[in-house]
Amino acid sequence: MNNPIENLSVSLFSEILALDQLLRSKISKGLPKGMELSHFSILNHLAHVGVERTPADLAKSFNVTRGAISNTLAKLEWSGYVHIRPDWEDARRKQVVISPSGRAARDHAFAQIGPILVHAAGSSGVEDLKNILPILRDLRTNLAKNG
Repeated sequence: MNNPIENLSVSLFSEILALDQLLRSKISKGLPKGMELSHFSILNHLAHVGVERTPADLAKSFNVTRGAISNTLAKLEWSGYVHIRPDWEDARRKQVVISPSGRAARDHAFAQIGPILVHAAGSSGVEDLKNILPILRDLRTNLAKNG
């Protein structure tokens, strides 16, 4: 590995993987009792997009199997956090939307993990965070295209 871009890429992705593990651990501990990181992630996504999504759309967004999404959605529906209905145009599909109690649960969870995320950002300023976001999005997009 004498290629500088290869060396830097390995170092960068090693840091990202270590960061991922630490964040998952810290965030999971900060979530309300009974809420898993996968639950929060889906609720946060649905709150952010603000429209119905199919389970297949969600599976693609989170890069997981339809079975994994179906399992998580079943738990969220049982908790009253999402509403799942048949697609009126195609009976084979379903539509998922966050419920008012799901939005409240997401907001409560966000309030609990917000300080953890702020602490994780450390001394990075607003401009540093604004500058790194497009780079991380580009990395994610490149991996998704070539994955």
